[in-house]
Amino acid sequence: MKILVVGSGGREHALAWKLKQSSAVERIFCAPGNAGTAEIGENVVIQTNDLPALVRFAKENGIGMTVVGPDDPLAAGIADLFEAEGLRVFGPSKSAARLESSKIFAKELMRKNKIPTARGAAFEKIEAAFAFVNESRFPVVIKADGLALGKGVIIAQDALAARAAIDSMMNERRFGEAGARLLIEECLTGAECSLHALVDGKNYRMLATARDHKRAYDGDTGPNTGGMGAFSPANNFSPELEAQFDREVMRPLLKGLNESGVRFRGLLFPGLMITPKGPRVLEFNCRFGDPETQVILPRLKSDLLELLEATIDGALDRATIEWDDRAAVTVVLASGGYPNKYETGKPITGLETACAQGVQIFHAGTRRENGKIVTAGGRVLAVSALGETVAAARTLAYEAVSHIDFEGCQYRRDIALGAVAAKVVGL
Repeated sequence: MKILVVGSGGREHALAWKLKQSSAVERIFCAPGNAGTAEIGENVVIQTNDLPALVRFAKENGIGMTVVGPDDPLAAGIADLFEAEGLRVFGPSKSAARLESSKIFAKELMRKNKIPTARGAAFEKIEAAFAFVNESRFPVVIKADGLALGKGVIIAQDALAARAAIDSMMNERRFGEAGARLLIEECLTGAECSLHALVDGKNYRMLATARDHKRAYDGDTGPNTGGMGAFSPANNFSPELEAQFDREVMRPLLKGLNESGVRFRGLLFPGLMITPKGPRVLEFNCRFGDPETQVILPRLKSDLLELLEATIDGALDRATIEWDDRAAVTVVLASGGYPNKYETGKPITGLETACAQGVQIFHAGTRRENGKIVTAGGRVLAVSALGETVAAARTLAYEAVSHIDFEGCQYRRDIALGAVAAKVVGL
């Protein structure tokens, strides 16, 4: 089978890498891909938002399945377009993808189906939002309604900061049209956990758990990013919590979607906050996470293609998933200045010496230029390692990182450190 992976980041490199391991895969194409995907497949010069060109390529090249990585083409209806042309595609419809493309839609669906989440209110007028925060208890969380590359969330510690955040979203359009409407919520306390579930419309199968590190700098400080690293399995999700998640989140959500005439088929990625009162849904994503994919897929022993096929065909109730018992840690290397202004085109050295048994380097913002691999984005590489424990995986990942260099390279030095410390003190 020929596979087309849509996207150019570390998530897409990881998906292509895992799919290439299937005996049923003949060739892999990535649109537009990066320097890493070019080493395991063929890059195609088509941007992710050029849906007609992607359809033409799939039809002309006999693509057996298209796997959509980013959120934007899903929100634009790429799955609907492919299905209308008789093409197999992994990803939810435009209607189902509203769970991610509209935080207000998701919040209203959760309220209607009594899914535990933060209290909040939606606003289309800036004056009403200002009035709300003037009467709020702080901190509050201010979220752009639409897609904002994982950066459309601001935690405001007081009314002044809240008003500034609202103004930047609604007046200055800091996140474009994503901030035309916004959601203001209570700030939940606890520890976050990333969950991934394959959903075929009626059934679902959980993937391995993970924990992401969103803040740019050590100690969970600095601005929010798309993710600076992750580890798997999560150290704050128990079988009891999984049963509660099934009962209070997944079953009501699927029932509510189906009652609304929305059939979800694809990857659902709920972000949870584990609070003293139990799990609360922070948001829903409708695609594989980044960098969670880079830390989860190295632990997957099952054939990923077979699982995606079962999802499309509504056959997940007959699917089984096997996992490597080892832990995984992923460290993201970013361009200097990320997530704000940064430069690209910096030559990357040490990739060959960084490779070791148990280590996989996933490219994100890279390209090949004059025979060299150079930086081409904010998040540049994701270095993933497997180990018998989180501590062992962490040591191996950072050892690999120590060999890689490019001008302005920045990364967090405390990825998974909290999980290691918790093990040490017996928590």
